[in-house]
Amino acid sequence: MSVKIRLQRFGTKKRPFYRVVVMDSRTKRDGDVVEFVGRYQPIVKGKQFEVDEEKVLKWLKQGAQPTDTVKALLKKEGIWQKYSSAK
Repeated sequence: MSVKIRLQRFGTKKRPFYRVVVMDSRTKRDGDVVEFVGRYQPIVKGKQFEVDEEKVLKWLKQGAQPTDTVKALLKKEGIWQKYSSAK
């Protein structure tokens, strides 16, 4: 099973918010979730990206691949650097 860390879209038209989830790469965007690890709200001011760092690092160490968008958000938060240095 190939596992990805990706965004799952919620919200209304032109007011999106996303959950950062771990799921099988073969499922649809809004399909079955293995684990919920955070959220991303691009519209609001203030804290837009909140994620459980321990869960994300655990999944990355187990081989989960983040999508390009999630990888960019993890780099911005500094979590990707922690993962790279721990390797």
